[in-house]
Amino acid sequence: MRKESLAFLGGVLLFQQLSVLPDIRWALLLPLLAVLHFLLPGFRVVIVVAAAFLWTLWHANSILATALDPSLEGKDLIVTGRLAEIPEYKGRSVRFPFAIESLSHAGKEFPSPGMVRLSWYGQAPELRAGDAWQLTVRLKRPHGFMNPGGFDYEGWLYQKGLRATGYVRQNPGNQRLPDLDDQYTLHRLRQFLHHAIQDVLPDAASAGIITALAIGLRSDISREQWQLLTVTGTSHLVAISGLHIGLVAGMTFLLVRWTWSRAGPLPLYWPAAKAAAVAAIAGAAVYAALAGFSIPTQRALIMVVVVMSGILLQRRRRSSDILCVALLFVLLFDPLAVMSAGFWLSFLAVAVILLTMGGRLSWRGWPRWVRIHLIMALGLAPPLLIFFQQIPLLSPIANMIAVPVVSLLVVPLVLAGTLCLLLLPAMGEGLLRLAAFILDGLLPGLQWLSQQDIALWRQHAPLAWTLAPAAMGMLLLLAPRGFPARWTGVVWLLPLFLVTPPRPGEGEAWFTLLDVGQGLAAVVRTRDHVMVYDTGPRYSEHFDAGSAVLLPYFRHRDIDHIDILVLGHGDSDHIGGAPALFENMSIGRIISSVPGKIGHEGAEMCHEGQQWRWNGIDFQVMHPMRDGGRKGNDASCVIRLGMPDNGILLTGDIERGAERRLVERYGSELQARFMVAPHHGSRTSSTPAFLAAVSPEYALIPAGYRNRFRLPAREVVRRYDRMGIKHLNTAHQGAISFRVDAQGGYTAPRRYREETRRYWWSMTED
Repeated sequence: MRKESLAFLGGVLLFQQLSVLPDIRWALLLPLLAVLHFLLPGFRVVIVVAAAFLWTLWHANSILATALDPSLEGKDLIVTGRLAEIPEYKGRSVRFPFAIESLSHAGKEFPSPGMVRLSWYGQAPELRAGDAWQLTVRLKRPHGFMNPGGFDYEGWLYQKGLRATGYVRQNPGNQRLPDLDDQYTLHRLRQFLHHAIQDVLPDAASAGIITALAIGLRSDISREQWQLLTVTGTSHLVAISGLHIGLVAGMTFLLVRWTWSRAGPLPLYWPAAKAAAVAAIAGAAVYAALAGFSIPTQRALIMVVVVMSGILLQRRRRSSDILCVALLFVLLFDPLAVMSAGFWLSFLAVAVILLTMGGRLSWRGWPRWVRIHLIMALGLAPPLLIFFQQIPLLSPIANMIAVPVVSLLVVPLVLAGTLCLLLLPAMGEGLLRLAAFILDGLLPGLQWLSQQDIALWRQHAPLAWTLAPAAMGMLLLLAPRGFPARWTGVVWLLPLFLVTPPRPGEGEAWFTLLDVGQGLAAVVRTRDHVMVYDTGPRYSEHFDAGSAVLLPYFRHRDIDHIDILVLGHGDSDHIGGAPALFENMSIGRIISSVPGKIGHEGAEMCHEGQQWRWNGIDFQVMHPMRDGGRKGNDASCVIRLGMPDNGILLTGDIERGAERRLVERYGSELQARFMVAPHHGSRTSSTPAFLAAVSPEYALIPAGYRNRFRLPAREVVRRYDRMGIKHLNTAHQGAISFRVDAQGGYTAPRRYREETRRYWWSMTED
């Protein structure tokens, strides 16, 4: 069973590497493979790999088959359907998954894309989970930023079965429909409990965490609290998943077995252990239901069912067998679980615990509880580096304190208090307030730990080839006491930390135009220096390009210092991500055309004549003039770098006036092989005279997918085509990168979306 479970995992992982979805008709071979599994026992591992591959194909196709018709993107659509979950409120907007039952445009019916993610801005009416609505919406296919080290938003939507995103249009026809369906009773109950908890704990600092522990809704946890939990390695404590569902199942099992065994003749009719196993499954199911049967709770519930089934069937199995059976059933239920970091961390955590509790490791003089947390921290360090590029070094201390408090005190109080709100409200309120009191006392201690200099280790994403030696090192370090040369595991782990990503050589410049939506952010690297040109937009109080794109990119590329930060001009789509860099990065120098607007006292004016030389590459500021004279877009910093016949021209948002002045002032000196398109390809820029002077081979367009300005303008794109200029758009290609050197050499631009393509991405044509 262990071999076949791991073979099934291998087949799922093999499928996840595909860039294109295979023909669904291949899945028709699944029944044949089931027969061959019994007829050819010597080939079972290979057959299981193939079966897992095809099973994942069938599952993927069932999601991707319900796609939004591309011709409907950006148009007013009339949809009817239901709110499929509790709506999440953020400021003046509310966001919710919506199950579309019918869709029409201009009086014509179209196939429904199924589940979509909607936002309602402004004064939204009261929204309840399960309510039926008719809405006027605008939708687009799943589309997210695509950058090295960045979050795969399209993959996240795919895993959750969301086939489009969009927003509700203000329209008199938006109306709640008559409701006779009880399919969403559970979610309505959860929303009722959410409001009840808010009323009970209006001022408690831990109210958001209490809500997360009670019903699995984590949107009320503040950004600062998430940061605290991440730095201390305790974020798993606010998720209703393996730890808490396992705890509820275990406590229910022990309580029922003790009670049943003392209940007169009942044990004679049915053994106490079996009755306790059934009760444990029921208890875990109730807790998973409170969390809305989210993906992590489904995974945890399956694991509980597998463990308790062994008791019901009176079969004694090794712990490793039980873990592998649970792995198999989780993947059968949801093969896309492998896309989640939580899947890997939960199974690895259980494996490490079983290894520790099984007595195979013996650290004399160390209490078992301490030993578990230290080994957990060691065992989970490599996957944490892979997924998050950081390790919370003080997590063993934080968890030794927080796990008993949260698991043994807070969770039982929260669960009992939440259930009591339905039957005995006064008792429920008291229990929840007690839970909040305990948590409010715990948070300052975690805050103190998070403020220590050694709280968090951050580094680059490990190189792919270092993962195999790291796995070998972990196996050696976690081997039984007495295993020969166990200490060499440390040596096998060293490449994970010491081998850094490649960097430019002397006389080279590596350029990356990042995909930040409708905005601009570019990074230039030489051997010893880094320049960042603009930082992208700030989309909301909780989301900006600095945090979501630039910082992950810097960690991925092992960049911890910015020598020069250029903020071309003051529009929010260029400086919106700057505060995140000010807070998290070491910055040597800041230049801007609007130094007084960016909120940093060290900023200075950028102007014509500034220049510097890094590792054989020349940088020259060509605009604006030293004495000013231009405002707004035309005051953008224009920088050229490289040799005369192989340069890169960064143009910001300049328009006709600034372009005319640059042509008059510099003429052919503007020539550059690569040009960032002025003003995102606006019709007010890229004039023929300017393009003739620059004579670029490539124009790189930083634009957002289906942006409201409709950039780049069609006439500008046609102008590029007429002049033989190749144009690439971050909205369609993702991050665009290339290399140049002082001797005239260069590489063709690499397009991140195409280079790392996955079958679930919405590929769009330029």
